[in-house]
Amino acid sequence: MEGKFDYLIVGSGLYGATFAHLAKKAGKKTLVIERRAEPGGNVRCENIEGINVHAYGAHIFHTSNKKVWDFVNSFATFNRYTNSPLANYRGKLYNLPFNMNTFYQMWGVTTPAQALTKIEEQKSAAKIGEPGNLEEQAIALVGSDIYKTLVKEYTEKQWGRDCRDLPPFIIKRLPVRFTFDNNYFNDLYQGIPIGGYNKIIAGLLEGVETRCGVDFFSDRKHWEESAEKIVFTGKIDEFFEYQFGKLAYRAVRFENEILDVQNYQGNAVVNYTSHDQPYTRVIEHKHFEPENPAYFKAKTVISKEYSMEWTDGVEPFYPVIDEKNTVLYKKYAELAGQTMNIIFGGRLAEYKYYDMDDVMEKAMNDFDTIEGRNV
Repeated sequence: MEGKFDYLIVGSGLYGATFAHLAKKAGKKTLVIERRAEPGGNVRCENIEGINVHAYGAHIFHTSNKKVWDFVNSFATFNRYTNSPLANYRGKLYNLPFNMNTFYQMWGVTTPAQALTKIEEQKSAAKIGEPGNLEEQAIALVGSDIYKTLVKEYTEKQWGRDCRDLPPFIIKRLPVRFTFDNNYFNDLYQGIPIGGYNKIIAGLLEGVETRCGVDFFSDRKHWEESAEKIVFTGKIDEFFEYQFGKLAYRAVRFENEILDVQNYQGNAVVNYTSHDQPYTRVIEHKHFEPENPAYFKAKTVISKEYSMEWTDGVEPFYPVIDEKNTVLYKKYAELAGQTMNIIFGGRLAEYKYYDMDDVMEKAMNDFDTIEGRNV
């Protein structure tokens, strides 16, 4: 078909935008369509009172992959922000991730040996062998006191399920260290793009034809005929018309408030780990970019995050990786593998939680593989 695109990319989040950038750079005729009014997916920022507000939740870029780090730094300068969240349990603050500061705040211990002894005592008292669920895994890692104070209620708010009904691997992502180090990530590189993530998206999509407010499914036949290959970053079950049933997600609702204070909570991220508060955390966005002149103004923007079950018409955030949904996704993945000239990539299309660097690396590798560069 004359005028046909080489690639139609459905979705302009980090996977789609990275793929589009590489395709454009390789001389491919590329079109990006985006259902939302603005590009960028969940890393999109909104400027409120001069502050770059992370519209879909806090995003802190971190990686040990120098190739990816150099790549994102070609679009924006990153500051030296270090993610050091706090946990608020009924008015008492604890450092995260779990480290010697946390153990001191919880038990008054001052050495790693004392902390390990305490954890082993509580693990033995709970009779934990091979952890079979999240509760057992958490107690095995940090003991029952920390589990009850900082994990149990927070996790149940976040996932809407009892911790004994959640798989152990979820808690394994959380760092546990026996040093006085509040840096959440172990990666070599970490920071926030100065000026917000929109600068990165704009750089990735520069020169790429991009149409926003366009729903692939509203005229599916037209869009499927518009390109030689389609890169699909939406929900994989929706692409296949839910023929095996719907995959489950958790969603997040945000309540933004503009406050007439220069500094509300003294930290970008504070988790609320008890059921006393219905929200899971409060983000104060200006702390991500202290170099921003708006940082010193007597205005701040906070976002309260409320976790909820996903329903139609609500934005899906986190895949619910349990046995039922894993089996269901595999059925869709098998169909995807049999579908010619369709590339499925990203959080929704692969039903997988991705860190930002990982999803960009995946887009790079997928593009190289499709274009025969890895052969």
